[in-house]
Parts: sequence; C-alpha cells; structure tokens
Amino acid sequence: MDFPALAVDDEPRPWTGRYDGDGEAHLRWWQAVTPATENTPALHTPSGHTPALHTPADTSASAQRPAVILGFCSDEGVRRNKGRTGAAAAPAAVRSALGPLAFHSARPVADAGDVVVRDGGLEAGQARAGLAVAALLDAGRLTLVLGGGHETAYASYLGVAGSRAVRDGRRLGVLNLDAHFDLRDEAAPSSGTPFLQMARAEAAAGRELRYAVVGISEPNNTGALFSTADELGVKYLLDEDCTAGAAEAFVADFLSGIDVLYLTIDLDVLPAAAAPGVSAPAAYGVPLPVISAVCRQVVASGKLLHADVAELNPAFDIDNRTARVAARLVSILLG
Repeated sequence: MDFPALAVDDEPRPWTGRYDGDGEAHLRWWQAVTPATENTPALHTPSGHTPALHTPADTSASAQRPAVILGFCSDEGVRRNKGRTGAAAAPAAVRSALGPLAFHSARPVADAGDVVVRDGGLEAGQARAGLAVAALLDAGRLTLVLGGGHETAYASYLGVAGSRAVRDGRRLGVLNLDAHFDLRDEAAPSSGTPFLQMARAEAAAGRELRYAVVGISEPNNTGALFSTADELGVKYLLDEDCTAGAAEAFVADFLSGIDVLYLTIDLDVLPAAAAPGVSAPAAYGVPLPVISAVCRQVVASGKLLHADVAELNPAFDIDNRTARVAARLVSILLG
C-alpha cells in the first residue's frame, strides 16, 4: 500500500538511542521506526515481513495495522487558556525518550514528522494535522499524534471525523484520560475547549458526541463545567474513584457502545510525582498502573482507531520523568 502524501511542516528527523546490535532481538525504537514519506511503498517489520493491512473496521485484537507517529508542535492553545507554555517542544522530547526503549512490537511504525503551529495560527495548524491524520487512517494506518497542548485533541478529532471509518457511519467514541473536561465555552479555541468544539461539530453533522473521561478532578472543574458535561451526556469517573477495577469496568462499558475509538491522554491525569512536566500538575491524579491498564484494555479491544498524548511541557519536567511516562504509554499503544 502506497504511503499518502502529507503536508507536514517539518520532515521526520533521525531517531537516536543506545546501540546493542542490529539483530531483531536487540532492536530499540530508534532502530525500528522508519521515516514515513510518499516514496515509501510499504512499511515492514524489522524482520522484513510485511503483515496484512487491516481496515479500521477490523476490530480483531490481533489486527496489526502499521502505525504512524505525527507530531503536533503547539502551545498556542495553552497560551490562550492562560497556562504554562512550552508544550510545542514535547514531540521531540517524547521521541527522545522513546528512542532508547526496547522494541517488542510486531507492528511496523513510521514517523511522519511534525505539523508546527507558528504565529498564533492554531486553527490552520489543527486543520493541517487533521488532513494528515485522515489521509493516514484512510490508508489503513493506526495513527498516534504527539502533542502539543490539549488543543491537539481537536486536531485529532478533525482527522478522525474526516476519515472513512466515521464517514461510513461507524459509531465513534472519544475516551479522554484527563483531570479536566476541557468543555470551556470561550470565544477563541484553546486547550480548554476541544471537546465542546467536538460536540458542536458532531451536532452539525447530525451525530451525538460519545465522550467519556477517566480521572476528572472535582476541585479543578467548576460547577458550570459539570453542568455542561451533564447536558452533553458525558460519562466520567472521578480521580478519587479510579481504582483498577472501577476504571476497567467504566472503560469496558464505554467500549461496548461504540465501533471505533479515539483515545486522548492528557498527561496531567497522572499524579504530579509521575508527571511534573505539565501545565497543570495534579495534586491527586490517577496512578500510572491504572492509566497503563486502560491503554492495554483499549488496545486489546481492537477498536482503537487513533490516539494522542498531550500536555507534556519539557521546560517543567524533572529528570525527563514525564517524557519517559509518555514514551512508556506510546509503547503500550503501538505494541
């Protein structure tokens, strides 16, 4: 299957990491990830085997669609939301943390480079990223976007909603691992508005947004945001209620009512000790083992269409702790 032409702003750069050898048993992510270009006729596993491509309609847990990573370098949404800027540097930081990790996946993985938001051009950047994601999904890829502030989510949604999987009528679910609803009603889009934007876009398309959140922090969401969530029929699990069993049951119930899933991870869902490098570190948060288990549950469901990881701010990270967590989650989702 030919690789679709993509209008990215920065081409993929070489990955780096520790070298233990060239054999398949020694592979690390930096050796396994290939540059994704329109001249790439096919994506291969390290052994040279090219697996059968599965369409997004294939919900078999064994489906191994080739994956593509796309960076969304933006903190304009965070700036508009009066947060701590710096998330535009996150895609490079996650790649750097992911590169040295051991590669255990049978899935071919490629890097498509970055869409970069410059000079306040958030909406244009989201549109460009959306077109790239839609093209990749329609080419049979599993797509993963590295944000960026959580304005990344609306860029991802534009791609998912524009893909053939959703246009053909499959029931889309949006699962957000986040301390915040991000349902703000503001004059200008920001990192706090993407899911209200999605709800309005879905309504305009004659659909209802199926939206669920794991990790909501009650002290960090106003009564107005809870009211908006209730009006939209949003399902949510509070951070204090996120035991392993409760999260598993909540996600299983949500997955049972959809055909394809867009998973978005705002790293501020994690406790500040695990993820200090975010715009709004969590005083409570959901433990990393619970978040990891949700990621594995989603992958095992066979319904994952697209994912993104957002809100890493390398300027406020400690010992690359948050970047390492993000890399670990990416390795689970693309495993």
